[in-house]
Formats: sequence, C-alpha cells, structure tokens
Amino acid sequence: MRSRRRPLLAPVLLCAVAVLVARPTAATGDTDTSGETDGAGAEVVRLYKEVSVAAEQYEAGRREAESQRSRARRLERLLARERQDIAVLRADLGRIARAQYRDGGGLPHTARMLLAKSPEELMRGRYALWRADLAVDNAVAKSRRAETRLTADEAKAASAWQALERRNDELAEVKRGIERKLKEAQGSLQGQADASAAAGACRGPVRLDQPRTDFEQPWIPPVETYALSAGFGSGGEHWASRHTGQDFAVDIGTPVRSVGKGRVVKVSCGGPYGIEVVVKHAKGYYTQYAHLSAVAVDQGERVSVGQWVGQSGTTGNSTGPHLHFEVRLTPQSGSAVDPREWLAARGVQL
Repeated sequence: MRSRRRPLLAPVLLCAVAVLVARPTAATGDTDTSGETDGAGAEVVRLYKEVSVAAEQYEAGRREAESQRSRARRLERLLARERQDIAVLRADLGRIARAQYRDGGGLPHTARMLLAKSPEELMRGRYALWRADLAVDNAVAKSRRAETRLTADEAKAASAWQALERRNDELAEVKRGIERKLKEAQGSLQGQADASAAAGACRGPVRLDQPRTDFEQPWIPPVETYALSAGFGSGGEHWASRHTGQDFAVDIGTPVRSVGKGRVVKVSCGGPYGIEVVVKHAKGYYTQYAHLSAVAVDQGERVSVGQWVGQSGTTGNSTGPHLHFEVRLTPQSGSAVDPREWLAARGVQL
C-alpha cells in the first residue's frame, strides 16, 4: 500500500464552525426535509481543527524538550568541567597552604624572617609571606565563586527541565481531551449517517465553514491527508467482480473535497455505496465520493476545486472508515476508469 502524507488541516484559530439552516437535498431515495441539519458534522470538523492545533503545540513542546535536553547535556558537560576546576582549586589551596610555611630550604617564612641577617632579607621574607597569603585568599575566593555558580547552574537546569516537563504533560492532556471529544462526535455523526442510509433518506446538507479554494492547480486529491488502501481493479470478497475505485483510508468526518470544479448531479443515501455524491466535470467525466457520513452540498449545486462536498464515513457496503473515490464516464456505476491514472494525467500524483 502506497501512501502520501499531507497536512490534515492548515493551522487556524480555534473558532466555531458555522452550521446554517438545512436545505432540501435531492436523492435517489426519499429526502427528509423536515427540521434543520444536525451539527454533528460541523462539530467533528471543528474538533479536527482543535486536534490539529493541539498536536502542533504538543509537537512544538516536544521539539523544545529535545532542544532543552541538548542544552541540558551541554550544561552538564560544563558543570562537570566546573567540578573539575573546583577540585583543582581545592588541591591548589592545600598546596599553597603547605608552601606558605615552606620554601626551597624547608624553613617556614616566619622562621626565616626571625633569622634574617639584614633588613633586605627581612623585607624579602615579608613580601614572600604577603604573596603567599594573597594567593591563598584569591584561591579561596575563586573556589567559592565557582561553587556558587555551580549550585546556581544546577538549580536553573533542574527548574527549566521540570517546567518543560509540566508544560508537555499539560499539552498532552489537552490533546487527549480533544481526541476523546472527537471520538464521541465521530460516533454521533456515524450513527446519524447509518440511520439515514438505512432509511434511504438523506438529511439536509451540513453547511460547513468552507476553506479557501483558490487553488492554482485545476485538479487535486479528494482528501488532504490519507493512506491509499484498495485500488482500482483489485479483487476481494466485498465486490461482485473488481474494485471500481480508489479507497482512501481516513477517519470518520474527514472533509471530502471535489477534485475539480463541476456540478453536483447526484446526492444519494442507501445502497452499497451508502451516502454518496457524484460531481460532473468538463469533457463528460464524473467523480463519485462514497461511504460518506454527511453531505455538504445540494444536488444541482456548482462546486469549485477543493470545495467540501461531504465528510468521510463508513456507510453502505463498508468494513471501516474510508472514502471510496471513482472516476466515471457516466453518472452511473459500471463506467469507471482508473482514478489514479486519470488524476496523474491531470498532474495529481497519489
């Protein structure tokens, strides 16, 4: 199975997704036009965005943790050197203290001063004693400064690391909380979709807060982030003969977008494809988006490149959440062509 990863959703503000009043949707089965469109689909999209932002923040925290870990390792090396320097200073103190009372002849400086035979020798003894005392004082001060700096650096490193760990724990908990809400919303959305598919009656379209669709290229993949699963022409017990499309393994509620501009010619609920949308494009080609959990367009509506036409699900003859995508020569099944080759000819590599 080949796959290509793309960003799920561009980072956006954590804003509410607008849900407008439902409009009647034409379908091959009966159409339920009573009441308003339920907001479960919009809630799933909103939570997808929140998960995306939370995941981005968590990843930023993880990267900062790695950076902090590297800084901590560097600091630890510096601290190790400081400890060595302090050990050397302490050794020097001992050496200087011992040397204070000895010189090359082995007599203490004070004894030499007492036995001095001339004022000059006395002054030399006093100068040597002063230098020895100064060396001791400097060494003691330097050692104390090094020890103080070492203690401060160790405390600073520990505090920074603990703060970073707490922040990452908080971010991880926020992310888990949003994911739990998303899972609940996905279950609610799929439950409504299953009821619609079983009744053969489509609910009104979920009016999602559509993303920008000013794509420079005229054709794009039907979903942003995906893993390719069953391909065109593959065999299996779930199909009467051969698989007629390309499956994209995506979670329930993932926005499904029109691969190119066109007009919606079919919105249907029930049957082997579950909830499906068919879009007619230029030069007589049609694209089908099947096993949806919700639709976001009306039959007859014109759509632009990248416009959301629905949300993925697992309605109809489906063993798990995915998008079944077909390219056809007619609106009906039985006229499918290889969608990967068709998209590749238009500059889209899956």
